[in-house]
Amino acid sequence: MTLEIVYDDGDLIAVNKPAGLVVHRSSYVGPSEAYLVDLLREQLGGPISLAHRLDRATSGLLLACRSSAMAAAMGEQFMDREVRKQYLAVTRGWPDPAEGEIDYPLPGARETGPRREARTGYQRLAEVEVPIALGRYPQQRYALVLASPHTGRFHQIRKHLAHIHHPIIGDSQHGRGDHNRLYKQYFQCHRMLLHAWRLQFRHPLQQQLIQLEAPLDDEFSALLQRFEWSLPAATMDPCSPSADPSISPSPNWSSAS
Repeated sequence: MTLEIVYDDGDLIAVNKPAGLVVHRSSYVGPSEAYLVDLLREQLGGPISLAHRLDRATSGLLLACRSSAMAAAMGEQFMDREVRKQYLAVTRGWPDPAEGEIDYPLPGARETGPRREARTGYQRLAEVEVPIALGRYPQQRYALVLASPHTGRFHQIRKHLAHIHHPIIGDSQHGRGDHNRLYKQYFQCHRMLLHAWRLQFRHPLQQQLIQLEAPLDDEFSALLQRFEWSLPAATMDPCSPSADPSISPSPNWSSAS
């Protein structure tokens, strides 16, 4: 497997992780034929350290570093909540209100663990109603949602959207099996529809604002085309690192498309 490199400046690397690929060995995942970190080390020919993590089922931007010092510097930005993240998700139903914040404490990987602050902003980008009967309803509603996690808890976006009764399609742990099966049967969609779409952060060495974007895979893109959904242009909020006037932002979002 050849990984799609979205960004590489010799110190930082951004990979567009495929859905279903395990990032690294962990007690929370079973045996796997391939791990992203091993594939990346082989592909780039050198040591690689990860700056953060993505769930196995989630696709999209994953940051890696060529040195442990750079990984530590980026890790501090994630811990200090200085990294802006935007995810795309397809949910069952239409979240109402169309824009808001989910503020609901979550445990770690163990559900019995202590709950900690967890906040996710969301915006409903598009809606569709499909004429397929399921249960009591002759039609089903789905939405394209932009999710912006302000904290980094285990399965945060998945749990938060399920908490407001709009689970992500394809989520086998927190979602709805009947709707997941509907997408497999009618839309040939066999993945969880959650994609780490955009990242914005300050480069630890250059002190420049870096903005990255990872294109959707064919399966996710086909759904957008089928439902006639379009993606919004890049925007920045005043809470992003660009609020610092000493930092010069990149002119455009960088992507592999």
